[in-house]
Amino acid sequence: MATERTVALIALRLAAAGTAVAMGAIHLRLWYDGYRYLDTIGTLFLLNAIGAGLLALSLLITPTRLLPVLATLGTLFAAATLVALIVSLTSGLFGFQETLDAKLVKPTLAVEAAGCVLLVALALLSRRGRMRPRSFRPLRGPR
Repeated sequence: MATERTVALIALRLAAAGTAVAMGAIHLRLWYDGYRYLDTIGTLFLLNAIGAGLLALSLLITPTRLLPVLATLGTLFAAATLVALIVSLTSGLFGFQETLDAKLVKPTLAVEAAGCVLLVALALLSRRGRMRPRSFRPLRGPR
């Protein structure tokens, strides 16, 4: 019988993998639609799509004992992608200025923010059961 924690871990894994797939699909779609012709940005969009796909696959196959590390790295990946979009919207990134009205910007903000939240929750929940108290060893006196 599965515990509530196990069910929650599975649900968070699936949801986080889903957001990673969505993030990768958005970047791949935009790359295909023309971002591939932009210097630096085009390459980064393709690399992001590949990285998101690898993250999604890893979230599904990684053993639970390694999940805290993977979820933490996934959080950093999603957060970096979100920050890059925000920088692109505000001051520009690698000579490219994005607008909030551009294709898929609002869904991308939502997916990447959700991914960050889900991956943080997954990192915390998967770590929670792993911590064990240190064994107490009393000091020995002189013999």
